[in-house]
Amino acid sequence: MLLRHPHRSEDCRAISEILQRVGDKWTVLVVGKLGDGPLRFNELRSAVGGISQKMLTTTLRGLERDGFVTRTVFPTIPPRVDYELTELGHELLIPVSALGEWARKNTERVRAAREKFDGMHA
Repeated sequence: MLLRHPHRSEDCRAISEILQRVGDKWTVLVVGKLGDGPLRFNELRSAVGGISQKMLTTTLRGLERDGFVTRTVFPTIPPRVDYELTELGHELLIPVSALGEWARKNTERVRAAREKFDGMHA
């Protein structure tokens, strides 16, 4: 029996894991904000808006673990912590920015399609 696609299942799992990380709503917003340069935790939280401290911490840890973000602690009192995109994070910024721009340009079209669909299925 011929396979319909030549991809190995472990490749699909690996891709799925990465897309799960980078496709997350908060990841997209955090990466977008860090694209302008390093930010402190509270600056980033204010810039993203609507994200809880716990969710931002979780998102940043995941991004740091996956190599998209670096965390730099400065030995001041109180300690200062900056978050910044790595080279890999800057590479991720390209498709994330393109997707964000596409979403902005097509918001109205998607809204209209939803209204049409909901009207036909009401």
